[in-house]
Amino acid sequence: MNIAVLTGSPHRAGTSALLADEFLRGARERGHETARFDAAFAQVHPCLGCDKCGCGSAPCVFRDDFAAFAPRLEEADLVAFVTPLYYHGASAQLKAAIDRFHGIDDRLRGAPKRAVLLVTAADALPRIMTGVVGSYLETLHYLKWTDAGRVLALGCGERADLERTDYPAQAYRLGRSL
Repeated sequence: MNIAVLTGSPHRAGTSALLADEFLRGARERGHETARFDAAFAQVHPCLGCDKCGCGSAPCVFRDDFAAFAPRLEEADLVAFVTPLYYHGASAQLKAAIDRFHGIDDRLRGAPKRAVLLVTAADALPRIMTGVVGSYLETLHYLKWTDAGRVLALGCGERADLERTDYPAQAYRLGRSL
């Protein structure tokens, strides 16, 4: 299976980076091919909605790092979205990458793909994840993809907080389960 992992944290050793690492470790142990795109450390221009791409019939006007990663995303059987929770949603860095799906929309929508969501949040209240999960589910509905699992790490504002929980193991098991 081809797995594309999109991360959104600007912290290389942060909480969501740990979840991504563990998810990838589990997936690779199962022999899956993986590609990781760390949006916060890449050049990703925001989608302008100019529609010069024709939703995938022509190239995007931007020739940036996301354009180079897009073929891996198209080939993927599963897409993992990994982000810290920033103001009730995905980080701006991850959101910018997701918005660029518009440029290859016709090649993504309806493709038999699955997706997973891994999120870390400082707050421990489950309702804090409502916005990010809702956005994820609506994206999957639009793309006609299937949810293959979620790890929603509550009360993990610092990496040390996350390391004291079962959440990294959950991410690992999710990767292994695919």
